[in-house]
Amino acid sequence: MKRYRGWTRRQFLRWAATSSAGALLAACGAERLLPPDPTTSAPTATPLPANTPAPPAQPTAEQVMEPVETPVPQEPTVEPAPRAAYLAVARGADPRALTMAALAAIGGIERFVKRGAEVVIKPNICTDYYPFEYGATTNPEVVAVLVELALGAGAKRVKVMDFPFGGSPESAYARSGIADAVNRSGGQMVIMNRAKFRETAIPEGRSITSWNIYQEILDADVVINAPIAKHHSLARLSLGGKNLLGCITDPGGIHADLNQRIADLVSVIRPELTVVDAIRTLMRNGPTGGNLDDVRMTNTVIASHDSVAADAYAVTLFDVALERIGYVVNAADMGIGTLDLQGIEIEEIAV
Repeated sequence: MKRYRGWTRRQFLRWAATSSAGALLAACGAERLLPPDPTTSAPTATPLPANTPAPPAQPTAEQVMEPVETPVPQEPTVEPAPRAAYLAVARGADPRALTMAALAAIGGIERFVKRGAEVVIKPNICTDYYPFEYGATTNPEVVAVLVELALGAGAKRVKVMDFPFGGSPESAYARSGIADAVNRSGGQMVIMNRAKFRETAIPEGRSITSWNIYQEILDADVVINAPIAKHHSLARLSLGGKNLLGCITDPGGIHADLNQRIADLVSVIRPELTVVDAIRTLMRNGPTGGNLDDVRMTNTVIASHDSVAADAYAVTLFDVALERIGYVVNAADMGIGTLDLQGIEIEEIAV
């Protein structure tokens, strides 16, 4: 079941200005313990000017990176869609407008974030090798909008974090552009403290029954998973489920039974909201990329409360059959979400 809302970009921006003026905010981790792959891990790229500070030493404790002084966003005035869609797909050229439109179509951020909530946003910031234009890390504007919307809905605090496997967290956060986007939006960039990874039971696990998971993610009132959709040399595609490997230690150990163990992790982490960045899509040589010729401008944002459905829709953007993305299929088989895109209400929006 699909609903189509055909907005021009001008119409959407006029709507956003009047309806939401106050509302504006590691999938790669699995390779940490694997031998380096010379086709993916060497930081050689087609040139793109970027001024990136030298990576500092790897931290041993959680640090909240000092934010830039910015005004606190006002409460949002966006009215939720009259009948919230199960899944929304927004297409257009403006990442901010796409993210806002997709969230509004599934009921608005207020459906997920209540006043006083502690919110964690988990983007993909896998390495410090390249800026976001190379399609390996989540678009910073998507993350910025999620931060702004959550704060506008009354969130007490919005933390953004990942566990990069290439470079230090500081350098990866900076090179991706996400640190700057989060700071100017009023959120907090957090460097994950190794002491806060604790063995956690996975009651529904079929391949693993416990793993070391970052406790602040499990304890948060709301977890927003914000992966980038991209090719992956081992999992075929890196989507929402794969992105959760940035919440654990020993992601390399997941490869003993990759597709089932990712699904097992999803069963216990269970993000309240998944927003898939498919704006600049890395079609080959993932997860790190390094060649702009491998990036396709798909200009799409997908949003749903159902992480499995969001991943299933993202698969349609690639030339690969859904049944080959085993962790998505296994998560559905565990009852975590649905693969039946024909049986859910999908709102497609042209922005």
